Amino acid sequence: MATPFVHSHALVESDCVGQDTKIWAFAQVMKGATIGQSCNIGGHAFVECGAVIGDRVTIKNQVMVWDGVTIQDDVFVGPGVIFTNDRQPRSPRMQGVPAVAERYHHKASWLAPTVIERGVSIGAGAVITPGVTIGAYSMIGAGAVVTKSTATHSLMLGNPAVLAGWVCLCGRRLDRSRAMPGPTDVRCVCVG
Repeated sequence: MATPFVHSHALVESDCVGQDTKIWAFAQVMKGATIGQSCNIGGHAFVECGAVIGDRVTIKNQVMVWDGVTIQDDVFVGPGVIFTNDRQPRSPRMQGVPAVAERYHHKASWLAPTVIERGVSIGAGAVITPGVTIGAYSMIGAGAVVTKSTATHSLMLGNPAVLAGWVCLCGRRLDRSRAMPGPTDVRCVCVG
């Protein structure tokens, strides 16, 4: 395996970048972020301290991955996807409201962890709200706003995103007459 490639115009402060990972121009990876092996991080992507990215993950341009977001192995994140981590955000610098400053003094009182399970694909411009888990091998449509956790193999579309069907391991939509695949059923059902 090769050492990580970091473009000369990328800012990578993290010591935890896996072998064979590529980080392209104008991407920023903060100290304390973890990126696995064989990943591709596109230009202008931002990965905050505390974010965890697994192996073989593709993060396209202009994606924002914040503290508290865990992206498991083999995930595709389309361009312009935004992850969030605070359900009731306020500026911690707000004056005259001591409760706000106190809230942000302790990370556990505002950070809502988000988990993107293995093999998920997230379409361009989707927004993933804080505290959700996207089930393994799910497909999130472009522009979708995910406000609730999803089942394994689910196809989620719209704003707010709703269940629109199921997808197999390779990402193809299942016949509408098929029941939801079980959590251990990761065979590619579109190959006959």
